[in-house]
Amino acid sequence: MGLSNAKVEPAVPVSDLARAREFYEDKLGLSGGREIGDGGITYPCGAGREIHIYPSPANAGKSGGTIAAWEVEDLEKTVDELTANGVSFEQVDGDRIKTNEKGIAELGEDRMAWFKDPDGNVFGMAQL
Repeated sequence: MGLSNAKVEPAVPVSDLARAREFYEDKLGLSGGREIGDGGITYPCGAGREIHIYPSPANAGKSGGTIAAWEVEDLEKTVDELTANGVSFEQVDGDRIKTNEKGIAELGEDRMAWFKDPDGNVFGMAQL
């Protein structure tokens, strides 16, 4: 028993579902979402994974940390495509993490980039 073999999906609180749909569909390119009984939408992603957005204005954008990340084959290409769609990538200049002008951080052999949705929920992308 336990959860080690159970499928898990991020559930993201948003303040305005229509605005969120526009971002997730038009800017991130998610499609094929299905409406769920909580008033939200679940979008299929790669490898059988999904991401769920749901209306919860009191909780939207409150996490402060990365709440979900996509693993992509070509991070720079994906950053360029999303930037062209109007997504802004975070600039980080910390002791451990520094991003370049595109918002890509080199973490040893791994590369990462972060962006926020309209509510300020933080998402990552990784090329591992």
